[in-house]
Amino acid sequence: MATMALISFSSISFPTHTSHFLRPNLLPRSLNPMLSLPKLQRRQLFSRICCSTANKPDFSSTTKIRSEVLSPFRSVRMFFYLAFIASGSLGGLIALTQLIGALSNPAKAVGVPDILKGLGIDIAAVLLFAFLYSTESNAKNAQLAKLSREENLSTLKLRVDEKKIIPVSALRGVARLVILAGPSSYLIESFTRSKPFTEALLERAVLVVPFSTDGEKPDFEFEENDDPRRKRLWQLTPVYTSEWTRWMEEQKKLANVPIDSPVYLSLRMDGRVRGSGVGYPPWNAFVAQLPPMKGMWSGLLDGMDGRVL
Repeated sequence: MATMALISFSSISFPTHTSHFLRPNLLPRSLNPMLSLPKLQRRQLFSRICCSTANKPDFSSTTKIRSEVLSPFRSVRMFFYLAFIASGSLGGLIALTQLIGALSNPAKAVGVPDILKGLGIDIAAVLLFAFLYSTESNAKNAQLAKLSREENLSTLKLRVDEKKIIPVSALRGVARLVILAGPSSYLIESFTRSKPFTEALLERAVLVVPFSTDGEKPDFEFEENDDPRRKRLWQLTPVYTSEWTRWMEEQKKLANVPIDSPVYLSLRMDGRVRGSGVGYPPWNAFVAQLPPMKGMWSGLLDGMDGRVL
């Protein structure tokens, strides 16, 4: 009988993967309703599945390196959290087998309380370190996403004059940018409000990037008695406005700010965002919070740009 079964089994031919893949006649349609769809719809469905699995945030190597520099011990902490989770899980498995043996053997029933105590400690340790690992992982992802947005900002282009266009990253370590995004009337009013603080802002290496969201170029009127350096404060102009619009809309969506709201962003010397808000920029607060680039405090307070958002 065994020989006949072996012969009959060996005589069965199995369909190959290449010749019968996804053929509807191999399975009942009730078991695989996807195969009952038309060919075009099946392709669209498979493309959606592939896109959903591949649509994961892909951070550049520069972003990852900056994240490691800002949080150098995060990877070490996450490694130890995983090690403690594995250790606690192994200890809990051993305690569980001991508990089963003790419950099945009345002679070992005396040790059940101690086993339960050890099992409880192992479970609590696993839950604790799993929570810490999850918190650390979420913080890492949030930091990477923020640094990635800042890297995207650094690639946007600015016009310095008629012949020179530079990326935002070229001003790292040189200037503290204040980006204004709003209609031309908002930019003109911000320009007017900055007049009393022109000298103090320039001493703190502040440069303004006015970005008009209504497509109208703001007409900044410089009076004859104005400080000649005032034009330098407002000399930068965004170019490739579609890229600026896309980046600004993403920032507003993340901050739950209406798309048509005028906003400002204040950057540190290293290009990271130190402050943002809706409405007119607080020029007086910038003067009070930012240290001057010249004088007795220039070397001591070079990095004191305020906390990063």
